[in-house]
Amino acid sequence: MNPPEVHVDEAIGRALAAEGVRTVFGVVGSGNFHVTNALVAGGARYVAARHEGGAATMADAYARMSGEVGVVTVHQGPGLTNLITGLAEAAKSRTPLLVLAGEVTSPLSNFWVDQAALAQAVGALSGRITSGETAVAEAVAAYRLARRERRAVLLNLPLDVQSHQAGDLPAEALPAGPPEDTPVVAADLGTVERLAEVLAAAERPVFVAGRGARHARRELELLGERTGALLATSAVARGLFKGNPWDLDVSGGFATPLAAELIRDADLIVGWGCALNMWTMRHGALIAPTATVVQVDLDASALGAHRSVSFGVVGEVAGCATAVTELIGAQRDGYRSDELAARIAAGRRWQDVAYDDESGAGRIDPRTLTIRLDELLPADRIVSVDSGNFMGYPAMFLDVPDEHGFCFTQSFQSIGLGLATAIGAALARPDRLPVAALGDGGALMGVAELETVVRLGLPMVVVVYDDEGYGAEVHHFHGAPHDTVTFPPVDLAAIGRGFGCAAVTVTSAADLDAVREWLDGPRDLPLLVHAKVTRERGSWWLEEAFRGH
Repeated sequence: MNPPEVHVDEAIGRALAAEGVRTVFGVVGSGNFHVTNALVAGGARYVAARHEGGAATMADAYARMSGEVGVVTVHQGPGLTNLITGLAEAAKSRTPLLVLAGEVTSPLSNFWVDQAALAQAVGALSGRITSGETAVAEAVAAYRLARRERRAVLLNLPLDVQSHQAGDLPAEALPAGPPEDTPVVAADLGTVERLAEVLAAAERPVFVAGRGARHARRELELLGERTGALLATSAVARGLFKGNPWDLDVSGGFATPLAAELIRDADLIVGWGCALNMWTMRHGALIAPTATVVQVDLDASALGAHRSVSFGVVGEVAGCATAVTELIGAQRDGYRSDELAARIAAGRRWQDVAYDDESGAGRIDPRTLTIRLDELLPADRIVSVDSGNFMGYPAMFLDVPDEHGFCFTQSFQSIGLGLATAIGAALARPDRLPVAALGDGGALMGVAELETVVRLGLPMVVVVYDDEGYGAEVHHFHGAPHDTVTFPPVDLAAIGRGFGCAAVTVTSAADLDAVREWLDGPRDLPLLVHAKVTRERGSWWLEEAFRGH
């Protein structure tokens, strides 16, 4: 008796589930219906988004917080075009992401677009299922490529091939993936021995750890103890050194005045798995003219890509840090002293920096709002932040417990991704209270995913900083009419209730008592906090950002 026929779409779904896909996000249409059902039949959880852009960002955030490959499944043509902004963010962030997209191959079809070119245009890799015999092997190879190279990969599933009978060619019979270009190294290459030498000679070393160092806290702390280095992170690695007495928190636009001062006075800055880009180094303003700058990264093409460095070291962060520690002899005080420890303890947090509370006239100062929320919300939280004029307030004033407590999908700097980011992060870390921090523009852009929050039963706190406009543009373009970027009031709390959320409008600190009541209750509904924030001034971090445009 012949074995039952298995079509390509079903075989791909089951093979990817067997490969380790546990959660898949998407919007289902005719072109991805069967492959999605096959993933579910294979044991994967399917999370339906309300928009493909949201699905991609959920998968991106899930990958960042879980350590798994993010997987998203969409319809051909418009399903993929709707996803493109989320795909661009994942590609720029080097998030391991696999997109399964139906594909028509005839230009006469109303669904036809050049899907491979679309993906490549935003920095993703692209592949295609070419036959029934090779389908499973090609799908598994694409998944492994995304995982191994930390790349966003589009796998096109031609509709005609999906209905073919699947063969059983093993993945190992195919090439590992499309050939990579030879990395362009924009820095002199050094060795761990050379790094050990400059660290041993440094009087004021500072480590700045990025996303590529999130697994290496202990190794970097040991090296920091040996060399007397102060510890900081990029925004995406925020929380990595939480609890360490030498932790300066974030370097860059969100840095406290004390952190900025100490990093600026460093005679050696080492970026560990960190791009040292314009955000993290404030366009170079945090680097002293005489400072030595070193980058350590697994990816050779990252070395010196954003700024000149003294030299770079290619290697995995934890292993390099351990090797350097073993090469350095006696322990040095370096930057560390009792006096400095006391200064850091007293000025590490933005909550320690005095400010004039500008609340009044029916609006709350966003600093006051965020500090009060930080006091109310449980420490075991996972904070996701959208882009916009407001974004520094939650990024600076909401503490996070560790490197798994902050999700920042900001490489493309698109507004509207924050709520979907919070959903993906919440599903990756269901043990923590999810907090979404959004501006009114981004909240309304992604508002459809509030239904997803409610449907999934996520006990999420959604905070909307509402200044009734696109604040970045309002405060950047001085002296010009702002009619195109300002809007009449919107009752966001009512919108939240319409989706099934609990909601409160906040115009003063006293209104936040409703947040405590929600926290003390069953938390059976998500909570939307509609905060009408003061809007007289722009944020300094956006002023810096516009310099990079």
